[in-house]
Amino acid sequence: MAGLNLLPWREEARKKSQQQFVVMVAAAVAFGVMNVFAVYTYYDGEINYQNERNAYIKAETKRLDKDIAEIKKLDATKKALMERIAVIERLQSTRPGIVHLFDEMVNALPKGLFLTKLEQRSGKVKIEGKAESNTRVSSYMKRLDASPWLDSSDLDKIMIDNAKDKNRLRRFKLNVTQIFKVATEKNEEGESNGN
Repeated sequence: MAGLNLLPWREEARKKSQQQFVVMVAAAVAFGVMNVFAVYTYYDGEINYQNERNAYIKAETKRLDKDIAEIKKLDATKKALMERIAVIERLQSTRPGIVHLFDEMVNALPKGLFLTKLEQRSGKVKIEGKAESNTRVSSYMKRLDASPWLDSSDLDKIMIDNAKDKNRLRRFKLNVTQIFKVATEKNEEGESNGN
């Protein structure tokens, strides 16, 4: 048995084991490369997907910003229109006021009293006139206060016009507040009756 040479067998076993090692290392490297590629591909896809979502969100945000700007512009237009409507409604409600003012001035006028001046400014009416007596002025003021369109008659002055005049007319000045009633309720009733 001493004559056996085991060197070629050992050499062959060593080569085989080296080959197996190289194959295992190559397989491990290939597996690692495949894993790295798979992870890279997965995360690259996720990044691309997130970038697409971000781009969509930016586009929608821009669209919403345009919509918001348009809404603000519409709100400003609406506010301006509402202000105009309020002015028109205020004018509509005060439009019949002058008619009622003259009507009430004439209806409340007692005999022996006449008006020389009538001035209206923002709901305040200044009246100047002449009367035969103080009682007639007082009666006129009571009638004005009883009117649904006038209120708070306030005598400013009363004096005798001319001492030499036989009639001795009293010159007077008084102030009255004009009441403006909203005409929309009456207009709605008129429209419903007309239909």
